[in-house]
Amino acid sequence: QVQLVESGGGLVQAVGSLRLSCAASGRTFGTWAMGWFRQAPWKEREFVAAISRSGGSTYYTDSVKGRFTISRDTAKNKMYLQMNSLKPEDTAVYYCAATFVPLSHDILEPENFGSWGQGTQVTVSS
Repeated sequence: QVQLVESGGGLVQAVGSLRLSCAASGRTFGTWAMGWFRQAPWKEREFVAAISRSGGSTYYTDSVKGRFTISRDTAKNKMYLQMNSLKPEDTAVYYCAATFVPLSHDILEPENFGSWGQGTQVTVSS
């Protein structure tokens, strides 16, 4: 298992930007594929973005393509989500997650990620 801690959430106006960070403990950060998920009130947790172990492959849900960018810094054991052009519908608790499963389109569901952070609130006002 890996311990994950998110930071960087907050309140921002529409079309603004935020950068979320996820700090991972342990020496095995490079062996984990990583992802961001979000959960809005009264909704199920949904996939936002994911990045492979090497950082060479990334995946995004359609609603954030062109606005969000996922990245990782293995030397710092950190993952990031740069969120631009934010919309009120992006309001949610954002979770960092990790999986040993090789990243592909088929595994972009919460049940395939075994380690989770506590979440950070992102609120976008109109």
